Order: sequence, then C-alpha cells, then structure tokens
Amino acid sequence: MSLPNFARRVCAAALLLPVSAFAQEGQLPAVSRAPEPLRMAVVSAWQQHPAMRATDARRAIAQARLEAARQPLYNPSLDLGYDREGTDRTNTFGLSMPLDINGKRRARVDAATSRVMQSVAETQVARRAFIRNWLASWAEWQTANERVRVGERRLQLLGRFQDLAKTQFAAGDISGLERDLAQLSRAEAQAEQAGLIGERAQAEAVLRALGSDPAAVASLQPGNMTLPPSSGIAVRVDDLPDVQAGYAAADAAAREVEVAKRNRLGDPVVGVSSGRLRLPGGVSDTVVGVTLSIPLNVRNTYRAEVVAARAEADAARADADQLRLAFASNQTRAVESYAAARSAWQTWQDNRGTDVERRASLLERSWREGELSTTDYLLQLNQTLDTQQAGAVLQAQVWKAYVDYLDAAGQLERWVGLEGTP
Repeated sequence: MSLPNFARRVCAAALLLPVSAFAQEGQLPAVSRAPEPLRMAVVSAWQQHPAMRATDARRAIAQARLEAARQPLYNPSLDLGYDREGTDRTNTFGLSMPLDINGKRRARVDAATSRVMQSVAETQVARRAFIRNWLASWAEWQTANERVRVGERRLQLLGRFQDLAKTQFAAGDISGLERDLAQLSRAEAQAEQAGLIGERAQAEAVLRALGSDPAAVASLQPGNMTLPPSSGIAVRVDDLPDVQAGYAAADAAAREVEVAKRNRLGDPVVGVSSGRLRLPGGVSDTVVGVTLSIPLNVRNTYRAEVVAARAEADAARADADQLRLAFASNQTRAVESYAAARSAWQTWQDNRGTDVERRASLLERSWREGELSTTDYLLQLNQTLDTQQAGAVLQAQVWKAYVDYLDAAGQLERWVGLEGTP
C-alpha cells in the first residue's frame, strides 16, 4: 500500500483510537501512567488553553468545507426575455443551468475529505506538541525552584560562615583577608541568587502561558516520581501521528491536482424556455426554445493551475518523506538519550557527596578545627552546592529525555491520559 493511501485510510480510524489499543496488540512498549495529579494538571491545561480551541476550529473549517463540496456545483438561472420585431411581440420565460458532466463535484469531495483527515491528524500533532511543551516547562520551573532553594541554602551557610569569620577574626584566629573573603563570598552569592530568582520568574511566566497556575502544580515534585528504564521502541515510524499528518497533507495535495484537471474542462450550459408570440390582429402562439452553450477554453487553457497543483503535491510528498526520515532517526536518539540521562541521574542520587547538609557540617567542623583554610572551605562548600545545582538541572534533563522517549514511542498522550480524545 502506498504511503499516501496509507495516510488516507489510517488517519480517519487509527488516529481516533486510543494508543493503548496498539499497546495491547504488542506494537508498543508498555510504559506506566503519569501520576494522577500530573495527568489532571496536563489535561486541565490543554482543555483551557486557546490551542485546543484553535485545533477544534481548524477541524470545523475542514468539515464545513467538506459539506460545501458535497453541495451541487451549480444553481439554475432564471431567464426572462422580451423581443419586439415590428408589430410582433415575444415574451419568454426559461431556466438554464451548467451541467457537471466532468466529475468536478466528486473530485472536490475527495479533496475535501482528505483535508478533513489531515485536520484530524494535525489536531493530534498539536495536542502532543502542547503536552511536550507543558511537561518541559513544568520541569524547567521545578528546576528553577530547586536552584533558588539551593541558592537560599548557600546564602544561609555563607551568612553563618561570615558571622563565624568575624568572631574568629576578633579572636585573632584568622586574618583580615580571610574575613574579607567570607564577606565577598556572601555578596557574590546574593548576586547569583538574584539571577536565579529571575530565571524562576521566567520559567513561571512560560508555565502560566501554557494555562497552568504554578502554585497549583507546586506539589508535583519530579524527585518523587520513579522513571522506568527504557524498553526500546516497537512502534513503526509510519504509525507516528506526525508522519501520518505529513502523508495526509501529501494525499490531500495530490487530490487537489485532480480538482485542477477537472476545472480545465468546461461544463455545458443547457437552457429551456417557453413563451408567447403575439401577432397583429390578436393572434398568438406558444413558443418553446432549447439552448446549449459550450465554453471554449481557447484564450486560457488553465494548464498552469494543474502544473502548480502538481508541484505542490510533489513538495508535500517530499516534506512528508523528509519528516519520516527525521522521526526515524529521532527514535534512536530518544532511546539513547533517555538511557544515558537516567543512568547519570541514578549515579548522582547514589553519590553521598551530593548530601549538602552532611558535607556542609563536615566542612565547617574541619575549618573550625584548623584542618581547612578559609579558601579551601569556601572552594569545597561552593563545589558541593554547585553539584546540587547541577543535580537539579540533570533532573530536568532526565524528565525531558523521558518525554522525548514517550513521544518517539507514540505513547505520550496515553501517559498523560489524553489518548483517544478528538
């Protein structure tokens, strides 16, 4: 079966079925569902976002154009005539209408049907794009929150260290340079904290733009959710909604070529008229007429329109083929990226050096006992806090990689509970 026909037959049915139906047949790897609060947040954001109304409107446009294409192509015309020739008078009444003998209506219905299928596929693509963006924005906001929290802890520890440095300087245990270094470190941390707060505000604005109140999703902590290992991708590239949407658009463009071809053919106009012929002396008679008009496409053959439509169909098919290649390579990348990110995250979690509280307590004790210089203390404390900052960033990367993996496996909508929705 050719891919344009594949798109035409599958988009109308497969895209409206839950993705879980494919998983039951063993075509997709089984993945767990997202936690209920997270699913509710994503579904609520999508249902309230203007993007959903926009996709609904586009489907309504395509459906309305299909209904318009199903209507008769021509309406009849009312013809009234009056002729005066000397003393003779002729009044006529008639109807005329072009006849669609070239199948223009059928070609337009086929093209409009393909556009409806394309709109259905593009709706799913838009929904999946929204889910990806929402989850990425949520992860970024949680990361920004965690980095601000680590920054606050940095300020607390350096503030305490600054106070201790003043006490130690007064007692003559450290030099003035070491005391000043403690003060400069805290001032630097304050400046860095201002930048972290700005990043959090930016992430919060993005999340609000996607229809969610950050306060309502603050309790959804990524660290409390366990991500399963990668089980590979069993879904075919041709079954991905993005690829199906691309070939649906190519199929629709190919059918527009047939519309352009039929429009080159002129439809005859048939007319029937009846009237009365009045002669001098009160004599009258009934007259009946039949007319046939055939358009002659001599000055404009409308061949350019066919060439343009065929070029658009070729471009749409090439775009679909390119999209298919891109998603085929993306599947391998998604699996490898998620496996690497998850492995790095597990290693980070198992490392005792990432325990900030334990490390900060040990470092302070070593400094007070003279085992560490002020410079070494600040260096190791900042390194420990920077590691925790990096852990927050890594956690967001893991979640983004998992979302990409679900997207490449065709299970993203199922994971958040939006499969099978129109």
